[in-house]
Amino acid sequence: MIRPLLAGLFALAALPGLPAMAAERPVVVELFTSQGCSSCPPADALLATLADRPEVLALAFHVDYWNRLGWVDPFSSAWATARQSAYATQMGSSQVYTPQAVVDGGRDVVGSDRAALDSAIADARSDPSVPLTLTASDAALQVAVDPAAPADAVLWLVGFDDRHETPVRRGENAGRTLVDRNVVRSLARLDGWSPGGTIAAARPEGDRAAVLLQAADGRILGAARL
Repeated sequence: MIRPLLAGLFALAALPGLPAMAAERPVVVELFTSQGCSSCPPADALLATLADRPEVLALAFHVDYWNRLGWVDPFSSAWATARQSAYATQMGSSQVYTPQAVVDGGRDVVGSDRAALDSAIADARSDPSVPLTLTASDAALQVAVDPAAPADAVLWLVGFDDRHETPVRRGENAGRTLVDRNVVRSLARLDGWSPGGTIAAARPEGDRAAVLLQAADGRILGAARL
């Protein structure tokens, strides 16, 4: 399923995580999906197999442009659509589609294509990495960024839920009960950080948290989760 490209800027979020060394940081897989898309359940199931792999940070961004087909995805958002549109612009495309998986901010594959996704993840393991350290207290998160981080990178805080099970009553998936893993619930840009410094952040919406360091060209340079 494809649609005309929506204009948008990256609106990622980064949440807290455990300390992560550069060589250990997870490959980030962002799946752009929708409960209103009949092609998406196989991709959602594939993402679920990645959700528990320690070397992968799998995140499901539910877009809002399929809500017009009779079912409003309860996890959909305009900022998820804007993030996907920003990736499309970065990759020189005039369209967005679901299910789309973006690996480490620079590799685009069909989200249900297991072989292509596994290959992209394997290739991304050799990407350059900037260490991030994430810690949490009862009230806040602390994110420390390695001095090697480029000053023009963006630090994002991501809040996500581990699992949701949704009976779909209308639309292309009517009658199915869909299981979604690592559903992104909040995205926030953390401004005011500096290379070699530490920044505090409020806990985001969602039961889990991760932080992403993203280069100006969209590549993911660092990632960590709690």
